[in-house]
Amino acid sequence: MTAATQRAEGPLAGTRVVELAGIGPGPFAAMLLADLGADVVRVDRPGEAWPGLDPATDLTNRNKRSIRADLKTADGVRLALDLAERADVLIEGYRPGVAERLGVGPDACHARNPRLVYGRMTGWGQDGPLAPRAGHDLAYVALTGALHLAGPAAGPPAAPANLLGDYAGGALYLVVGVLAALHHAGATGRGQVVDAAIVDGAAHLTTLLHGLLAADLWQDRREANLLDGSVPYYAVYPTADGGHMAVAALEPAFYAEFVRLLGIADEAPDRADQDRWPELRALIAARFASRDRAAWTEVFAGSDACVTPVLSLREAAAHPHLTARGTFARADGVTQPAPAPRFSATPGSLRRGPARPGADADEITRDWGLTGPRQETS
Repeated sequence: MTAATQRAEGPLAGTRVVELAGIGPGPFAAMLLADLGADVVRVDRPGEAWPGLDPATDLTNRNKRSIRADLKTADGVRLALDLAERADVLIEGYRPGVAERLGVGPDACHARNPRLVYGRMTGWGQDGPLAPRAGHDLAYVALTGALHLAGPAAGPPAAPANLLGDYAGGALYLVVGVLAALHHAGATGRGQVVDAAIVDGAAHLTTLLHGLLAADLWQDRREANLLDGSVPYYAVYPTADGGHMAVAALEPAFYAEFVRLLGIADEAPDRADQDRWPELRALIAARFASRDRAAWTEVFAGSDACVTPVLSLREAAAHPHLTARGTFARADGVTQPAPAPRFSATPGSLRRGPARPGADADEITRDWGLTGPRQETS
């Protein structure tokens, strides 16, 4: 990274965040705050953070600094509370009650810093029958109805990696809550607890569909609705080389462009005739299967047919549009998504690579005004 990049500040410059180390949505939420300029200090536990994962490639720890503390000891708790006293935000992702038992729960932190925004990231939430139970992304989205939406009607629902639950329903909702609570704290001088549960966020993402369901405009089953693959001109098709093309030609004008470029304008049945949709789907599929993905990508390039190739993670980083926008960046030899969203006056930046556990102890001690040296503990 260049010196200019390291000096760049985002809209959250001057905001101090303490992250009590965990995995998944909590670190991602803290990364997003760090990307936007916040000074994020990650309190790592002694020992290996994530077995088998080199800290240098744990991109969710980029733009952060790390200090180690054993929260099962008095010294570790003291350090965490000292940091909380100086912070604007604290993020933890323990099961309900764990932070309290350790001595770093909301009451203990607010006693030291009444303005603190205390962000809690869990799957099931802080209360309810399942609150104390273990879980993972797939279990959370399954219970909310969100998982039921994905996949073909004839088979089981398709697991959408952990993007829908952990990150969309979890981390992003935690960030929204933290930013709203920061606004409130700035206006009133009072902090509060943000209870961000993946089940709440994932359920909230389905708001539009619940409205359509109530209006009898959505069927509560897969491949039976406008946006779930049942419509032949809003679906994914394989190409001759095993690739795929995504078709989203919903509006009549876009559809007309689609069938023209696909070469089936003269033989395609009326798209409004749902009884002939199987025929239309078969016709579209046969055409896509006749050429490889690169050829079809060239055919639809520059058109309003709303057809795009389905790219892998590595391919996406090299796409001309995403390259032109700088959607992906390369830092310290690693290709990664650039900070988002974008700001005209205070852009986020990649200021430093992933924090190595405990490596920034002395720097944090100095910058945060802590007392005494904080040496790295293995």
